[in-house]
Amino acid sequence: MKRDTSPVLVNIGFGNMVSSSRVIAIVTPNSAPMKRLRDEAKKRGKLVDATEGRRTRSIIVTDSDHVILSALQPETITQRFIGKEEEAQEAEE
Repeated sequence: MKRDTSPVLVNIGFGNMVSSSRVIAIVTPNSAPMKRLRDEAKKRGKLVDATEGRRTRSIIVTDSDHVILSALQPETITQRFIGKEEEAQEAEE
């Protein structure tokens, strides 16, 4: 059977999508290292703010060194990733 190699997009809030295959980590923004990560990404031009002006509740780190801010809880985004993976597995069967 031919495997579908199309990217799986996951909604990270307000209609913003991220490719699940590019995500390395989904973390909370409260710690000092995460604040430094956000600041450094902004300096390098690799920060994507997808919060629509809301409070940042999670930070998504990608394999391309981009840092994405989301207003959704990390648990919510994780559940969406799990749901998309399960859908992809069912489609393969």
